[in-house]
Amino acid sequence: MDQLTQQIANGIMAGSIYGLLAMSLALVVGVLDIPQFAFGAHAMLGAYVVTLFDGQSYWLGVVEAIIVMAGVGALVQAAVFDPLRNAESATLFIAAFGLMMVLQGLALVVFGPDNRSVAPPLRGTVHILGALVTMQRVLVIVVTLVVVALLNLFLRRTALGRSIRAAGQSTTGALVVGLSPRRIAFVTMAIGSALAALAGALIAPISDVYPAMSESLIIKAFIIIVLAGMGSLNGALIGGCIVGLTESFGSAWLSLDFKDAYPLVLLVLILMIRPRGMFGKTVRRA
Repeated sequence: MDQLTQQIANGIMAGSIYGLLAMSLALVVGVLDIPQFAFGAHAMLGAYVVTLFDGQSYWLGVVEAIIVMAGVGALVQAAVFDPLRNAESATLFIAAFGLMMVLQGLALVVFGPDNRSVAPPLRGTVHILGALVTMQRVLVIVVTLVVVALLNLFLRRTALGRSIRAAGQSTTGALVVGLSPRRIAFVTMAIGSALAALAGALIAPISDVYPAMSESLIIKAFIIIVLAGMGSLNGALIGGCIVGLTESFGSAWLSLDFKDAYPLVLLVLILMIRPRGMFGKTVRRA
């Protein structure tokens, strides 16, 4: 029983980080229809910003990472995606993938190839239903849940949040009611980048920080949003936990060597049953 709860705890912790990054991706895909591959690099850069504050204040590093990467997100929208707003989906995909490679190379030049680590702000462990969980992992789960709740409140209860949702439903409709889709695009990309940076900042005290970490993070995020249904924000968090649990149980009970393959197998099985994902809506076509 202890082993079961331990694997559940490990899976939920990993899934919280995956889900947070997937939510940033789902937001941008749902509103802007941009497959923002570079969010994996944004999470990696957010983690690197936190390493700069190691030994000082972890929370100051987290705040700085969010602010800096929100600015980077707005800059990326202005320099890369706004000029391509009328381009084909394939062009946007290539641009996002190329941007990830550029940011990853930049991190390699600036920070070097050596792995970095961050001291956890909370130390110690706690027993939860027989599972031994570090306080840092509890912090990850709590922060993720709080951020998800705040994001939902923002999107549903504020004028700007409702504008973002309106633009995601129909750009033409947003224009008709006097909204600016271009301004909303900048805000959406900045929010998405800030969420990605937060995911990177949360993982920094748990895992090593290195330039190539962006690749595995964004691949899992894409698996999650396809699994959950494109554009489903809360579904992305649930999908993240499912992917985390799949990795955890697969690694413990099958083989650690195929850890990254288990979510792909799960994705195929889910799509065979529900081609639009777990929370995707079925659209009838004539």
